[in-house]
Amino acid sequence: MPTLNGVLETVLYVEDLERADAFYRETLGLTCIHSDFRMRGYDVGGRGVVLLFPQGSSLHPIDTPGGTIPPHDGSGPSHIAFSIDTEVLAEWENHLAVSGVAIEGRTQWPRGGISIYFRDPDGHLLELATPGLWKGY
Repeated sequence: MPTLNGVLETVLYVEDLERADAFYRETLGLTCIHSDFRMRGYDVGGRGVVLLFPQGSSLHPIDTPGGTIPPHDGSGPSHIAFSIDTEVLAEWENHLAVSGVAIEGRTQWPRGGISIYFRDPDGHLLELATPGLWKGY
């Protein structure tokens, strides 16, 4: 069987693209690497991309110069976990508090990792996780 190398893109569907863009840039500090009328793309540590699409805006095929992208969409709160170094966990907790973002949960994992959970403006559950959460991380 051929192998997979990793997860390249993660997609969230949002009600207000500009509001979500501000949160992901200003609160999470992600760099926008693509912006157009239908989506925003953000680099995540040079190892992945988060894409934001307005809900309902990608229900039809999208023709590009290189081919067609099939329709996709989603609704309801989703979940993304971002990896962080253990040494910056307290900085993140402080940054989120100063930014007015409530931490909804904190979990100490059996392998030693710690996760904190909070929401973006669309109610998506975001997680910051230190090494020790999963085998291999």
